[in-house]
Amino acid sequence: MIDKTWPSPAEAVADIPDGASLAVGGFGLSGNPIALIEALLAQGTSELSVVSNNCGVDDWGLGILLGAHRIRKMTSSYVGENKEFERQFLSGELELELTPQGTLAEKLRAGGSGIAAFYTQTGVGTQVAEGGLPRRYDGAGGVAVASPVKDVRTFDVHGQPREFVLEEAITTDFSLVHAWKGDRHGNLVFRKAARSFNPLAAMAGRTCIVQVEHLVEPGEIDPDAVHLPGVYVHRIVEVGPDITKRIEKRTVRESVADAGPVPSTGSGTSAVTVKEN
Repeated sequence: MIDKTWPSPAEAVADIPDGASLAVGGFGLSGNPIALIEALLAQGTSELSVVSNNCGVDDWGLGILLGAHRIRKMTSSYVGENKEFERQFLSGELELELTPQGTLAEKLRAGGSGIAAFYTQTGVGTQVAEGGLPRRYDGAGGVAVASPVKDVRTFDVHGQPREFVLEEAITTDFSLVHAWKGDRHGNLVFRKAARSFNPLAAMAGRTCIVQVEHLVEPGEIDPDAVHLPGVYVHRIVEVGPDITKRIEKRTVRESVADAGPVPSTGSGTSAVTVKEN
């Protein structure tokens, strides 16, 4: 039997060296593999090149690695919510490859599927295709490194010529992933928003390390319920269901009077809307 379980997050990430490339799951703060990130922070790994939808916030998620100056380059689609990210980027301390969100998702999926590159309409007619998008500033307001010009070709789509830009796939040395449930073979089930970028990050990493809330025995997950097969997973660590999960913005009604009638839950109590990402 193939048992991919590891005893602790620290041991699972211990061989990630300085300068490694990482694909990290998460969407906002939903589905962040925080135990693995904290273990990586504790061991002191630096000069990392990280591919992730975003970089957490100043004190959570990938933001804690960024705040400790462990990240050399970010490849992301969204860079808000993090003032330290802005400061490091504008000061020339951090390189950024800003990528449209759907393109980033497909670059990760393609890398995990053995596809070297693909053409997409997203970015045509912009600096994404034409080059010149700042990747690193010089600290004095000038651009030290800019994005290159990409290949653009015309294809016939439904009888109409359309331009497409060539995007190269992404593979990384390691991937860090959070899943709701997994078995000892590495088959994974994700929950809600955590399913967005975690499976894609898992696919792109040559060594995929997963933290799971619930570790079960092989066969306990219905094959039809598996979101990502264990062929993509190399190490799995159980962190338990009580692991801290942060929320970027929690929104509740300020008062019933302001919001109007509150719908009944059917149990004699009133419902309060809570928005979680």
